[in-house]
Amino acid sequence: MTNHPNASAPSSPRTIAASTLLRALGPLLGLTAVVLFFWIVGHLTGKPDQGLVSFADIRLISLQTAIVAIVAMGMTLVIASGGIDLSVGSGVALASVVCALALKHGHSTSVAVLAAVGTGVISGLYNAFLITLLRLPPFIATLGTLGVFRGVSIWLASGSVVSAPAETGGPLYAIVSTSPTPAWIVFAPAVWGMIGVVAITALIMHRTVFGRRAVAIGSNPVAAAYAGVPMNRVKIGVYAVLGLAVGIAGVLQFARLTVGDPTVRVGLELDVIAAVVIGGASLNGGHASIVGTLVGAVMMAYLQSRCAALGWPNYVQQIIVGHIIIAAVAIDQWRSRRAV
Repeated sequence: MTNHPNASAPSSPRTIAASTLLRALGPLLGLTAVVLFFWIVGHLTGKPDQGLVSFADIRLISLQTAIVAIVAMGMTLVIASGGIDLSVGSGVALASVVCALALKHGHSTSVAVLAAVGTGVISGLYNAFLITLLRLPPFIATLGTLGVFRGVSIWLASGSVVSAPAETGGPLYAIVSTSPTPAWIVFAPAVWGMIGVVAITALIMHRTVFGRRAVAIGSNPVAAAYAGVPMNRVKIGVYAVLGLAVGIAGVLQFARLTVGDPTVRVGLELDVIAAVVIGGASLNGGHASIVGTLVGAVMMAYLQSRCAALGWPNYVQQIIVGHIIIAAVAIDQWRSRRAV
């Protein structure tokens, strides 16, 4: 019996190993390409120094990475499970407003932080309720809550920014300082917190039953269901984890601005999803990389920094990020077709 001429031969171990290596190195290669791009543009525009980064720039970029990276860690779990969340920008704004309101009404810093983080978790659980109990597609459910959370934050803030007393907000302002105290920690405490979140997320994803179940659901939901994986509980869990990350990011957002602003972080979801996809995650679910997501978040912060250094308007950055997402998804689709 002869094989059909159009039948595809099974991939050799060498091909599989090369594909795995390329997926692992892809985020670093992408970041290198972006750095080279700005280095070339800097020389072509007569601003060679703007294409490079100083140590002060590295401190600032690492701090700018923190919010995107922390939210992206939760988003990595969600996308690995086959879901998505478009409401994270609005959730961060809502959490920052709640943090500011708690401080404004005389509560301690600890209470304000807990209120903000709790707000993020509740927003994540609300998304999970819409997806699991009402069986709405994650894209539609979170597109709706994008407007809901933004509207609630504007309502709570009475349409303006919420200021907080300096004596209670001061400890939070210190965590985002580019000149940290003590000086030997080099980077802002928020950066070290980000690294801790990355480590914990990696542990959850690769060393816990919950993390493996989340990946299994995204990889093959039918097989996961037959294997007895509690689908709804896992989905609720991953959205709660993302909500926790959103709440932490909301605290950092308040600390950076020193006010609760209900209009901030419009479009954060694009930066976060771009970071996850650049990191090698498949939007179809079943595969994601924590380290790759971190590299993707660094790329987003580097883009913002270099666009500002070159004097480019914000819309240029949006155009670049949009095309990066398109390219990353196209590469993922190409990989998926080759794997079939």
